[in-house]
Amino acid sequence: MKVWYQKIITIEPILKELNEMDLSEEERAHLSELLDSSLHHAILDEILSNLNEEDKKLFLKMLHTDSDNEKLVEFLNEKIDHIDDRVKKVADDLVKEMHSEVREAKKAK
Repeated sequence: MKVWYQKIITIEPILKELNEMDLSEEERAHLSELLDSSLHHAILDEILSNLNEEDKKLFLKMLHTDSDNEKLVEFLNEKIDHIDDRVKKVADDLVKEMHSEVREAKKAK
């Protein structure tokens, strides 16, 4: 699923690190899916924490209908100050943490 925030986050460094590890394709795919899922949940948490109940319902409906919709981005920009910066920070922090964990796992092997 393509999601609007994919345009503003960077996960390539950790994906590169995963590709360099001695992992099976299944393990690599599983870790990649975990990364995507963790990012998605962390970003949703940041967004939902900054919306009122009515706006949460509207946001979730819009996300379910079309997660890459420009109207969704406009809606979030109207409702949450600096949403792009907030999403980028959440994603960067999580990727940095996961990158550190991947490096530790590489050392342990």
